Amino acid sequence: MRLHAPGAGGSLAISLTAPPIGVFLVLRRMSLMGDAMGHAILPGAAIGYLLAGLSLFAMSLGGFAAGLAVALAAGLVARSTVIREDASLAGFYLLSLALGVMLVSVRGSSVDLLHVLFGTVLALDDGALLLIASIATVSMMTLAVIYRPLVMECFDPQFLRSVSPLSSPTHLIFLVLVVLNLVAGFQALGTLMAVGIMLLPAVAARFWAEDVGGMIGVAIASAFASSVVGLLVSYYVNVPTGPAVILACGAFYLLSMLVGVRGGVLWGLMPRRHLEA
Repeated sequence: MRLHAPGAGGSLAISLTAPPIGVFLVLRRMSLMGDAMGHAILPGAAIGYLLAGLSLFAMSLGGFAAGLAVALAAGLVARSTVIREDASLAGFYLLSLALGVMLVSVRGSSVDLLHVLFGTVLALDDGALLLIASIATVSMMTLAVIYRPLVMECFDPQFLRSVSPLSSPTHLIFLVLVVLNLVAGFQALGTLMAVGIMLLPAVAARFWAEDVGGMIGVAIASAFASSVVGLLVSYYVNVPTGPAVILACGAFYLLSMLVGVRGGVLWGLMPRRHLEA
């Protein structure tokens, strides 16, 4: 007996590319934006489903278009009204979630709705695996190109704007990467779970590393381990795979919060010397 190879490969590919995106979301204090964007892709995926059924290409293209449209619309509203970007994004995300659920329910069954919301890792085929691997490759190459301005924008965006014209293009490219990786995660984990593998390892990594490179390394390693653990638990205990993977990520986050060497609860309770050399 063996695990479903495309499902395992898809989970590991997502674990390679989504956590670094999550690290930058955490550093830029945009974690909730990632969650909102995960829901924003739902109506686009639902429209693709209505037009072409459970078509990989149609649902992915619709999800990408919807996610990017919501991100740009939220930014435009924030710049042209008194509403802040987080509030604007929250409004669009709630509308998107409700619209997407309604659209899927119009034509599909409850099984189709659960498939869209929670994903089916073990049902991935070779086409889905190829799409996820392609997004992972493009994302890693793009991150390598924009890494320096992206790090600078996380810590001192005003300085980046004053010395370089790359601030706005970097922000836009980063939003595209967020949406792309949510689309990839949606194929395996569904719209409600895709953001989990992006953000939970990134948040947990903050308890183990201080620099950006270290956080990315820890986040990828924990996502890989959580994917393997989740797949094995799902396989042997016969529970849904997506939630099992995200619960494994959550378990590592809770463990990191307790024993992490950089601000963990137990380390904070340990007595410290009054005078240090």
